[in-house]
Amino acid sequence: MQNRLLYILLALVAAILIVRASLFTVSEGQLAIKSIGGEIVDSNIQPGLHFRIPLVNEVSRYDGRILTQMYPSEHFLTREQEQLNVDFYVKWRIQNLRRYYESTGGTEEVANARLGETVKDSIKSVVTQRTLQQVITAERAEFTDAMMKTARPLAEQLGIELVDVRITKIDLPQQVQDSVFDRMRSTFKAEGVEASEKIRAEANKSQTEILADAARQAAQTRGQGDASASEVYAKSYSKNAEFYSFYRSMQSYRDAIGTQGDMLVIAPDSAYFKYFNKPQPQPPQR
Repeated sequence: MQNRLLYILLALVAAILIVRASLFTVSEGQLAIKSIGGEIVDSNIQPGLHFRIPLVNEVSRYDGRILTQMYPSEHFLTREQEQLNVDFYVKWRIQNLRRYYESTGGTEEVANARLGETVKDSIKSVVTQRTLQQVITAERAEFTDAMMKTARPLAEQLGIELVDVRITKIDLPQQVQDSVFDRMRSTFKAEGVEASEKIRAEANKSQTEILADAARQAAQTRGQGDASASEVYAKSYSKNAEFYSFYRSMQSYRDAIGTQGDMLVIAPDSAYFKYFNKPQPQPPQR
């Protein structure tokens, strides 16, 4: 009786172990493949509880989420053979599990290494087509789009979806930095001289325009003054024609008399004689 009970217990334990070995679960965010002797039997296993043949089927699980891998600084040459040091990281996830397993053996380290080489080649193709200034001043979005366009098809051959590539830092070797800074200083200096000459030219132009405008206004004012003086003179002359005739005569006499001792003879019919001998108005009689 006791032996029979022992056999039952052993059979129950064996059944539990067999059932446990025959079942496996796949969690959300996981991918799994079932294989026999390295040959894939099923690579489209959904999350949940599944069955396998113990000691025959092998089950391998992989992370189906987006993974991030940082890469150390790499050296690249620009179109004019200037050296750049570029730091970058990659975001990726498994797209085709069967292809991923066959190309990388299902090892994440191998996948990161092969993906890194693919991205480096794409960065190299982008950098070698541009000058140093174009690489430094390029928009990050434009730079990333160019890399992704080259690297994404190659990543798909590994069964990987290349989600993003980010350049974290672009450095120049010290010698290249000195050369670039010298060229930048020369450029800024030339631009400064050009700007100074432009400002000076604008100032000279403004000065010339101001002086010309001032001269025009002065001439206009002088003309208006001369016109006003002529008008005043004409009005005064019309009222004192006799006096102005006398004044002009005196001017002529002054110009004619040249030396000391010259004698001035006034004729009775001269303007001077007539002016100082004209009848004076008499006061009214009371």
